[in-house]
Amino acid sequence: MNKDRAKAFADKIFADMAGAMTVGMAYVGVKTGLFRAMAGKGHIKPEDVVQATGLQARYVAEWLNGMAAAGYLDYDATRGTFQLPDEHAYLVASEGTDHFMGGLLRFAPLLLGVAPKVAEAFRTGGGVRFQEFGPECVVALDMINGGQYEQRLGGYWLAKLPDVVRRLQNGGRVLDVGCGVGRVGVSIARAFPKCEVVGLDPDPETIRQAREAAAQAGLPDRIRFVAATTRDLDRGDGFDLITACDCIHDFSAPHRTLGEMRQLLKPEGTLFIVEPKAADRLEDNLNPIATMYYGFSLFHCMTQSLAEGGPGLGTCMGPGRMEKLIHEAGFGRFEKLDIKSQTNLFYAARP
Repeated sequence: MNKDRAKAFADKIFADMAGAMTVGMAYVGVKTGLFRAMAGKGHIKPEDVVQATGLQARYVAEWLNGMAAAGYLDYDATRGTFQLPDEHAYLVASEGTDHFMGGLLRFAPLLLGVAPKVAEAFRTGGGVRFQEFGPECVVALDMINGGQYEQRLGGYWLAKLPDVVRRLQNGGRVLDVGCGVGRVGVSIARAFPKCEVVGLDPDPETIRQAREAAAQAGLPDRIRFVAATTRDLDRGDGFDLITACDCIHDFSAPHRTLGEMRQLLKPEGTLFIVEPKAADRLEDNLNPIATMYYGFSLFHCMTQSLAEGGPGLGTCMGPGRMEKLIHEAGFGRFEKLDIKSQTNLFYAARP
C-alpha cells in the first residue's frame, strides 16, 4: 500500500466532510437571512449581526466562526470583526438574480435528509417520491432556477429560436411541462403579452404555489396552471411551443411522456429543452459540477423516477442520450442550441 496516497485520501475525506458542514452552515445563512444582513456592511462585530437579524447570539457567534473557517467570511483578528465580501454576497445574498447560488445551499440538506431512504432502496429497489421531500424542496428548486428563467429565458434563450419568437409575438400558445412554481410561464407571459400560457405539473402543492406566483405577478388571467400530466391535458388547437426545463431526466415514463408532448405540439411547433450540463462519457464528467449532478441524481432525480417505476435516467444524461431519447419518442429533428452556460445544456426538437 502507498502510504502517501492513503494520507492524501484521508485529507480529501476531511476536506469533503468540511465541505458538507460548510454547506450546512451556509444553508443556515441563506435560510435565516444572515448573508443578506451582512451584505454591503463591511467589517462588523458579532453583536451587530445579532442586532440586524434578531437571532440568538450564541448561534450567530458559532456560525460566524464556522463561515470564517470555511472562507465564506473574512475575519479581522485585531478588531474581532467579520465581513461578507462583495464578491461572495453577489452569489449568496442576491436572491432573485440569475447569479444567485443560495438555492443550491437550500437544496443540499434536503438531499442528504433522504440518504437513509436511498441507501435502503439500494437493497430493496424503488426510491423516494417527490412528495417525500416536502414543501421546502419546491422552494429550493425555485431558488436554484427562478432567477435564470425570469432574466434569461424570454430575452436570451428563446432568441435562439427566432421562428418561435415570431409566433409568440403574434399570439401563440405555450405549454410548460414540469412547470414548478411557474417561473417559466411568468417569464414567457411577460415577454410575449399576446400569447396564451399553460403550466403543467402533477404535484398539487407545486401548482398551488404557481397560481399564487402568477397572481402576485399580476398575470392570473394570462396563465393557467393544471395539476395533471401530459396524458390528461386537452390539446385544443395544439401548442406552438412546449418547454421542458430541467425535468425530462426525472420522467418516470420518458418515451410515453415525450410522445404525448409531440402530439400536443402543432405540426410546426417546437419543444425547447433545458437539461443539466453533462458529457456523454464518464471520463469527461470527472469534475465538481458533474460530481454535484451525480449526487443530485442519486438523492433526487433518479430515485424519484425509480420510485414511480420509471427507468431512472439520471441527471447526467448528456447530449447523445438525449438525442437518442428524443428520436425514439418520434421527433424528426433534434438540435443542440448554441447557448453559453456553466450548468445547463439547451436543445430544440421538432415533430
